[in-house]
Amino acid sequence: MSYRAKSEAVTSAAGDSGASSGAQRPAAGFPGSGSPAPNGSPNLLDQIRIRCRAKHYSIRTERAYVGWARRFILANDRRHPRDLGLAEIEAFLSALAVRHDVAASTQNQALAALLFLYREVLGLEMPWVGSVTRAKRPKRLPVVLTHAEVRALLALLDGQAALMGSLLYGAGMRLMEAVRLRVKDVDFGRHEILVRNGKGGKDRRVPLPRRLEAGLQAQIERVRVLHARDLATGHGEVWLPHALSRKYPTAGRESGWQWVFPASRLSVDPRSGTRRRHHVDEAVLQRAVKAARVAAGIDKPATCHTLRHSFATHLLESGHDIRTVQELLGHKDVATTQIYTHVLGRGAGGVLSPLDRD
Repeated sequence: MSYRAKSEAVTSAAGDSGASSGAQRPAAGFPGSGSPAPNGSPNLLDQIRIRCRAKHYSIRTERAYVGWARRFILANDRRHPRDLGLAEIEAFLSALAVRHDVAASTQNQALAALLFLYREVLGLEMPWVGSVTRAKRPKRLPVVLTHAEVRALLALLDGQAALMGSLLYGAGMRLMEAVRLRVKDVDFGRHEILVRNGKGGKDRRVPLPRRLEAGLQAQIERVRVLHARDLATGHGEVWLPHALSRKYPTAGRESGWQWVFPASRLSVDPRSGTRRRHHVDEAVLQRAVKAARVAAGIDKPATCHTLRHSFATHLLESGHDIRTVQELLGHKDVATTQIYTHVLGRGAGGVLSPLDRD
């Protein structure tokens, strides 16, 4: 079952529990309650949105936190979270694992959302927080492709997807880092790419593969043409992070701030309501990589992130030190990078089986 399907199942179950009770009125200020928040203040879910934006959380995190808060309230007969505590949180998390079979990472995301609700939005002290049981994520080795498999997969990607996939492998970028790449952050003179606001809000520099330079230059030229067309129709202002649009009012119309991989159509910004051109949807590349993997006859469950795993593993195999690889990957702790060190001793493939001995 996909994450979206699981989420819908959880929402459905929560909604059923709320509807079947009928004994309690919905919490004031909660959508559907029929009663406004006191003093005209934002309702609870809007308070979560406001707090997420104040802390510069991404739109994805905001939507996830709002979604989990809604499900938690519905699962508890629309009672206000102030009236709920450890028992209700653990029961909710247990239902996710037992009834809806969600992954440990999904269960932990739900817990993070609820802790955010209590700490950041409601401002409540939680002496019981240490008692909450966190789901233990299984420790799995990353899926890694061989050099031949990478070449076969990339050869079956076309156009923009081929360029993006090559960046994931050639520069070790995460999927969303490649999708959100801006023109100004591609430095052809220094042969490097500046990854802005990566995981943990950190910037880092990664190598720009020489064999991708011509393709990237052609892509950026297409972006300039498209941007000029958007400017002519009044839609050429790109989204800027945080308060940059107020600090630099004209920056959003400059070519350097445009996405390297723009969407084919204009869309409405969910926060501002502005109609503009966003970056390409990451699902486009995900579907292309999956189709290429199948066409190449690769049985490994390779995804876009597998190309990043392969980048790290192949660098270590070729003799690069782990600290360099850690810096290129943007890992805060070298322990995270050490998951790739299974290749240093050639791993299980480097051991001569007793069955093969003379």
